[in-house]
Amino acid sequence: MANMSAPASTLEDAIQAALATVDDPEIRRPITDLGMVSGFTVSEGLVKVDLLLTVAGCPLRDKLTNDITAALTKLPSIDRVEINFGVMNEEQRKALQSTLRGGGDSAEPVIPFAQPGSRTRVYAVASGKGGVGKSSVTVNLAAALAKRGLSVGVVDADIYGHSVPRMLGVEGKPTRVEEMIMPPQSHGVKVISIGMFTAGNAAVVWRGPMLHRALQQFLADVYWGDLDVLLLDLPPGTGDVAISLAQLLPNAEILVVTTPQMAAAEVAERAGAIALQTHQRLVGVVENMSWLELPDGSRMEVFGSGGGETVAESLTKTVGARVPLLGQIPLDTRVREAGDAGTPIVLADPESPAAKALDSVADKLAIRRESLVGKPLGLAVTTKR
Repeated sequence: MANMSAPASTLEDAIQAALATVDDPEIRRPITDLGMVSGFTVSEGLVKVDLLLTVAGCPLRDKLTNDITAALTKLPSIDRVEINFGVMNEEQRKALQSTLRGGGDSAEPVIPFAQPGSRTRVYAVASGKGGVGKSSVTVNLAAALAKRGLSVGVVDADIYGHSVPRMLGVEGKPTRVEEMIMPPQSHGVKVISIGMFTAGNAAVVWRGPMLHRALQQFLADVYWGDLDVLLLDLPPGTGDVAISLAQLLPNAEILVVTTPQMAAAEVAERAGAIALQTHQRLVGVVENMSWLELPDGSRMEVFGSGGGETVAESLTKTVGARVPLLGQIPLDTRVREAGDAGTPIVLADPESPAAKALDSVADKLAIRRESLVGKPLGLAVTTKR
């Protein structure tokens, strides 16, 4: 009698509850909410689960197997689990797409971050010229913010010079569900890049309209979920992508990256000054490669000094609002080595001076915007007599 199983209804409820604790590795929502569990049977300690994948070659089926097995074998009367994998049909995939889009059935997907109720803080990381470490700053800020428990996404909007996937160690490819794209993740960061859709190291030779459409698809067709922060690694300068971003995400805040030398600072000022024309907010300036720390503790200012402060002061005067210097990142070969290895320095060597400086900048950006929709504003109505 001691080994007698629990009543069927109670056990089935327990199995259903256990399956609800398993998230899809890509979508990060319970498999039961996504319609992936088509059914299950239980008999003599064995649970057989029928699971529907979005695509036949799902690269994460092993993780699903492990997670489901771990969740079900925690139940006292279950000691074996078998999973029968199937594939969603077109109708089921469309239902999943509708679920992820909140029940919407729009032919033209909307950009969630541009909606009035969006709580996602959007940072466009810009620079006047290439070679200032803009992408390194972007991926390290993304990893640092994710390390704090925030939900973070990165759009590699540098279409011609895409490098974010390598620097974040992203090896997977996006998964397509009907017209929706599931972005791969690494170090807790969701990532999308044109490099995930090109063969090998092929060059991208596109003109303005195609660049605009690619950026629009990255923002609207990709399922990002409920992000706290979205970072966009922009191409250098003030060209087509910067203009498209202003049209698609007018609420994006611009983060300018420069190096200390005056030549780079002057060009960075132009990149920041685009905010005057696009009416976007400048969140601040980051000075990269500020100095090299020598073994004796002294600093060598390889690229001069003062560029970041000069850019911040100039942009403050230009836009008529304070643009702070958020941080100065020392020159460190470990930043490059960590990026090449696919693990940002804030994770690979968090005690290094460069990592600490980047973490400090992330602290200033780690703010989740609350929507005011439906909230009382504490305003009193007065009657003028």
